[in-house]
Amino acid sequence: MATRKTSAVFLREYGGPDVLKLEETEIGEPGAGEIRLKQTAVGINFSETHTRKSPGGTHANPLPLILGREAAGVVEAIGAEVEGFEIGQRVAYGLRRQQGAYTECRLIPAHELIAIPDEISDETAAAIMVKGMTASYLVRQTFEVGPEHTVLVQAAAGGVGTILCQWAHHLGATVLGTVSSEAKADHARAHGCDHPIIYTEEDFATRARELTNGDGVDVVYDPIGEPTWEGSFRSLKRRGLMVNYGWAGGRVTELEPLDLMNLGSLTFTKAALTNYANTRENLLALATELFDVVASGAVKVEIGQRFALKDASLAHEALETGKTVGSTILIP
Repeated sequence: MATRKTSAVFLREYGGPDVLKLEETEIGEPGAGEIRLKQTAVGINFSETHTRKSPGGTHANPLPLILGREAAGVVEAIGAEVEGFEIGQRVAYGLRRQQGAYTECRLIPAHELIAIPDEISDETAAAIMVKGMTASYLVRQTFEVGPEHTVLVQAAAGGVGTILCQWAHHLGATVLGTVSSEAKADHARAHGCDHPIIYTEEDFATRARELTNGDGVDVVYDPIGEPTWEGSFRSLKRRGLMVNYGWAGGRVTELEPLDLMNLGSLTFTKAALTNYANTRENLLALATELFDVVASGAVKVEIGQRFALKDASLAHEALETGKTVGSTILIP
């Protein structure tokens, strides 16, 4: 089988950002049901920093490993039994359990790819596939946000948070969001957050109740985990919904049902993109809704940082030290 040389960022040992190394490797021709994709932009998600650091937990993967779950590019070669795609077509992908995106070129199952509309650039597509489809299911399915609702978005200046705030605002909701600094408050405010809360200066749960006349919010979207856990529940109104969709600050392993009752018969869910994009039909529906809202201008994609593929370690360092706003991408 003919092979093609490509460059990829390998994880061969767990550790800090410096364990990510660019190497030359080879890939073959696409097999049945596969496409060879020449990538033009790669998205980075915070969960990949957890995978890089530790062999245990939710993000366990065998080594060596190429990280990454979302990217955009052009179809370079098509395997047998593939329909609906053509050479040179612009496509993207973004499923959370999928790895292998930190590379110049890769083989990928065709059923995981989505055609990119003309109105969406490759960089934008790479920046929103995971983060944007996550925002889509959070505001449209996990909790159907509408004009009568008040929502609290944790990490409102982050990749998902920036999209979430805009989308919820577009749907008519009043949006509260937590940030770590005045600069990030300005970013969140410019992207749909009506009331940024600087959690390093005040208790966000107390402020959330002040902003809602003591009632609390209808729903909290929390990708942080342990540091914001208690405060997120305290921010909710009676019978409110707490949605956790990530462990950026550390996992929580205990939840006392009696506490949910005492706080107002609250509801909790642990959401994941894989459970909402579990079929090709559901995946396409999420992506279509996302592309439509971005193309309309209601949600503007903020690519705050661009790094060369070889500088993936620097990108991880920036993410972990809180030096990023919006989305971060790699350019092969």
